[in-house]
Amino acid sequence: MPSCKQPDIVISGLGIRSAIGQGKASFKKALFAGEHRFSIMQRPGRQLNTRFIGAEMAATGAIDFVPESTLRTASFSAQVALLTLREAWDDAQLGDLDGRRIGLIVGGSNVQQRELVLTQDRYRDKLDFLRPTYAISFFDSDICGLCTSAFGIQGLAHTVGGASASGQLAVIEAIEAVKSGRVDVCIALGALMDLSYWECQGFRTLGAMGSTRYATSPELACRPFDEQRDGFIYGESCAAVVVERVDADQAWRKKPYARMTGWSVLMDANRNPDPSLNGEVAVIEQALERAGLRSRDIDYVNPHGSGSLIGDVTELQALKECGLAHAPINTTKSITGHGLTAAGAVEVVATLLQFEQDALHPSRNLEQPIDAGFDWVKEKRTAAGIRNSLNVSFGFGGINTALCMSKVFC
Repeated sequence: MPSCKQPDIVISGLGIRSAIGQGKASFKKALFAGEHRFSIMQRPGRQLNTRFIGAEMAATGAIDFVPESTLRTASFSAQVALLTLREAWDDAQLGDLDGRRIGLIVGGSNVQQRELVLTQDRYRDKLDFLRPTYAISFFDSDICGLCTSAFGIQGLAHTVGGASASGQLAVIEAIEAVKSGRVDVCIALGALMDLSYWECQGFRTLGAMGSTRYATSPELACRPFDEQRDGFIYGESCAAVVVERVDADQAWRKKPYARMTGWSVLMDANRNPDPSLNGEVAVIEQALERAGLRSRDIDYVNPHGSGSLIGDVTELQALKECGLAHAPINTTKSITGHGLTAAGAVEVVATLLQFEQDALHPSRNLEQPIDAGFDWVKEKRTAAGIRNSLNVSFGFGGINTALCMSKVFC
């Protein structure tokens, strides 16, 4: 396949695991059908005295490329990461590349909390028998170690913590790694944040996680940008995207999903979870400027859209101030739930699948939008030819990220 005329930073491979689908094909089918798996969560370590609503994965699938002895000490987050990375690796056809020129950025910190709670409960009264590998596996770097050893990645590898912006932050860090020439290919992985009842209760007490209002109808609980929202609803997920630089004289191994045209990370200088309108406006404007795009060039916005009472309002104000109210907008989290550390990467995958399909996926439970002045995609899939998209992702601690992607026409 011929190359483009100018060097580009592109996404060449995708991997996805979520409650609605294991792998790109099943995820895509469920996404465009608006399917869901919201219910009262049942995974051990998620419930104590309170019933929390969320979306949990079915069986993750067999891992036949890692020794069984290794898998026995790998956390749920790590096992899902291996499967997700395998799909992206194969999709991008990385098998013949030099492992010294491949990097890995894992988005997320403190992602294995449920696994730690279960282990600590199991060994509380027999501490001397604690398995030695606990000293390794409680580090987030264990996911890097497992993935780099499984795939022979010998370039850079590390984790980045950006709370709910971690997944998109990992993508941006991967872009910077290939842009700088540190590696030729860098995989960004939004790790599955495995919540325990401690984190669920903490989010509930903070007022961030949705309440029990919909305990008898969990399918109605997740409703970003709707008047009846009352917080985010968790959803297990993990996503990987392969970012690489392709020079003008280099032929594609395969046509990429999109070009990465502009990106930005800015802070609010604020420890607290409240969003900043100024910070969100600034990060969007900087990403557009770096992409060489004007607001009218954006023909699709994939929002953060968590279902937060104040966050959703602030985000729409920011999009409106940036002149983006014209662009079609839907809510990926209304279908997948909020993957927290994985969310930004999941939403990049969802955006690229919409590029591929020339269509926008529906939104669930968007019955009364809090601002009718936007081009909302509601309960039905909508045809659309996306040329330039904007993804935004925000995290506790004042972290704002924005990413522009453009369709490849060569």
